[in-house]
Amino acid sequence: MKLLDVLAEQFPNSKRNTLRKMLTDGRVLIDGEVCHQASREIEDPSLVSVTDKKSAEDRNPKPKKKRRNRLRVLFEDEYILVIDKLAGLLSVSTNKMEPDTVHSRALDHVREKDPKAWTYIVHRLDRETSGVMILARHKRHKDDLQNQFANREVHRTYTALTEGRPEDDQGTINQFLTEDKFLNIKEVKSGFKGAKEAITHWEVIDSEDGVSIIEMMIETGRRHQIRFGLASLGCPVVGDEKHGAKTNPLKRICLHASALELTHPETGEILRFESPTPFISP
Repeated sequence: MKLLDVLAEQFPNSKRNTLRKMLTDGRVLIDGEVCHQASREIEDPSLVSVTDKKSAEDRNPKPKKKRRNRLRVLFEDEYILVIDKLAGLLSVSTNKMEPDTVHSRALDHVREKDPKAWTYIVHRLDRETSGVMILARHKRHKDDLQNQFANREVHRTYTALTEGRPEDDQGTINQFLTEDKFLNIKEVKSGFKGAKEAITHWEVIDSEDGVSIIEMMIETGRRHQIRFGLASLGCPVVGDEKHGAKTNPLKRICLHASALELTHPETGEILRFESPTPFISP
């Protein structure tokens, strides 16, 4: 008698697919040994037994898939972790619970040494933006760093490749922005409910063939602040179709957080971290 037939006699109310799954899951034993072969000939059916799911899992644990942790670490110590974020990667998961984010990769990284370690998101970069980003290893350091951001004590430099060229070589964009429930950004007056000030200082670094390299320092960190501001100058970021770009040759929004300067939350040392702009040749 074949093993599957023996199981059918033992579990007359179970479908064949259910019995085959018992075999696949390693729940079927012959004289105490796991067997997965449905067609195996059985001389003594009394030697066939079926264990519960938990016992099978404990006996044959599934190997954990190791996530490829593509985390570019610029600096780390026991207090902070500074990384070079890839374009297209969320800083942290949304209500859709995306499994692959900066935060999840950072956790994987720190837990290679300490399974109980944790990291805290201090600030965020748009999904489409690459570049320097800092995380805290402890809540008190997260609070300190976020206070530095809130008090405009952090110096942030961004580099963008834009369509066209502004009329001036440099300037400051001072706007009040708000966003609707669909996350669309618009400029409003300062007294508008929910309006947030956005200050961007910019300078043209180079310009030719209808595109420009513009460097920016921001005092505030509003969502899409730079992208919206550059579009208001008539120079949308290359690849940023949402804000008026007509071209996307590199298949990404060409905005990069190229430098971050702040005070170490534990030592008080002034630190500066830089990342080369990936869409501009050196």
